This record gives sequence, structure tokens and C-alpha cells, in this order.
Amino acid sequence: MDDRLREGTEAHYRDPYYYDHAYKRRREDVRFYADLAEHHGGPVLELGVGTGRVAASIARRGVEVVGVDTMEEMLQRGRERAARLPRRFRPLIELRRGDLKGLRLRRRFPLVIAPFNVFMHLYTRQDFERALATVRHHLAPGGLLTFDVLLPAPAELALDPDRTFRGRAFKHPVTGSRCAYAERFAYDPETQVQTIRMYFEPEPADEPGFEMTLTHRQFFPAELQALLHYGGFEVEAHYGDFDGQPLDDAASSQVIFARRA
Repeated sequence: MDDRLREGTEAHYRDPYYYDHAYKRRREDVRFYADLAEHHGGPVLELGVGTGRVAASIARRGVEVVGVDTMEEMLQRGRERAARLPRRFRPLIELRRGDLKGLRLRRRFPLVIAPFNVFMHLYTRQDFERALATVRHHLAPGGLLTFDVLLPAPAELALDPDRTFRGRAFKHPVTGSRCAYAERFAYDPETQVQTIRMYFEPEPADEPGFEMTLTHRQFFPAELQALLHYGGFEVEAHYGDFDGQPLDDAASSQVIFARRA
């Protein structure tokens, strides 16, 4: 992985408190995966557990979950979240560091999940194949893989990379400092990687501004189904949101259910 992609994979996740603040209103995926875990049963393997948004909710449903992530900062925040769970649920959540492209635990799981665009950090076909090999290694017989990624939006991929889009200013949840926010988007059609540059300017400007890079591999629906097929999986369902709506022009996400073929 080159330096640009490595930075785009890590930078957005180095400040877990800002991360949780930025996505505090994102709850439909948490409910979706918690409902799925409760219905399907555990233990659950969560790839890309982050700060434990989903894992903690699964544990609250009384289902055991093992969460794996590469970023120690996110895992530490996840441990803090787990420690705030009611005592009876704390033993149900295990967080550990690992790379989903090479993870090999000595356990099998009836349900493997990768919420909130985790697979969009798989930038090449080889990366995707390694991730699917990890899933195959850990799935119990008849087990289910469920994950979500964004549905590519051609208008967004065609945005002028020199145009800046202003966002809403915010207060950092820890420091209390106020920041103006803006972002730019650049899409490479050869690699299908979109680079998002986020700009933060303290208000008042008594501290230097900084920027953060996020890179996402875009997966088109037919391509995604082909990758899963040749990776040894059969797609059972492919939805356009977490409520089971069709994959159409109104969809912004892709939610996939697949089993080993």
C-alpha cells in the first residue's frame, strides 16, 4: 500500500472522540446489525470494529461479539465504551487488534459483519480476495457474511477536485475548540478510489489549521457481486439500505448478505 492510501486508511481514525462526534447521529446501521445479531445468534465476528458503536449494541442484546481493528486509538475508545456497559454485558465483548486481510483466529462464527464501509478500505482485487479468505476461515458451516458499502454516485465522483465544499462548524468533544470545516473530493477512475480531503480551521485562528485524508474504494453493484462470486460466496440479498429497500436510484448504500458457495 502506498503512503497516500495508508494515510487515507488511518488518518480519519486517529481521533476516536472526533470520530464518534462526527457520526453520533448515524444509528440505523447500529440497530440493523444489533437486530441481525440477536436474530441470528452469536458469537459474532466484527471486522473493523472501530470505537465499538456496533459491538457494544450487540453485547447489550446478550450476544457475544469479537471485534477486530487495526487502529489502536479506536480500540482504546472501544474499551472505554465497553467498560461503561452494565456489568452483565461486559464479558460478552472482546476487542483485539488485527488486520482483516490476514486475521486468523482459532474460532468459527455463525455471523461475520463488516459495518460502515469497512470494505471500502480494500483498494485492490487482491485486498478484497484476502478479506474474503479471512471471512471464509472464520465462518462456521452455513454462516452468514453481512456488510455495507456506499453505492457509487456518478455525480459525486465527477465533482471538481479543485472545488471546496464548506461544511458545518463544530466544537471538538474533548478540547471544546471550535473549528470550521470544509472538504474536497477527487476520484481516480482507474483505481476507483475516491480521496476526500477534510480541512479544519480553528476559530478564532489562534492555532494552525490541519487537514485529514480519507480514501474509499468505490464498488459498483455488479462488480461487487462478481468479486463475491469468484471469492467463493453466494449473494443471498443485495439491498439499497438497512430496511431492505431495493437497490435503485434512491439508494445511497449497499447492504449485502452472502454465504459460502
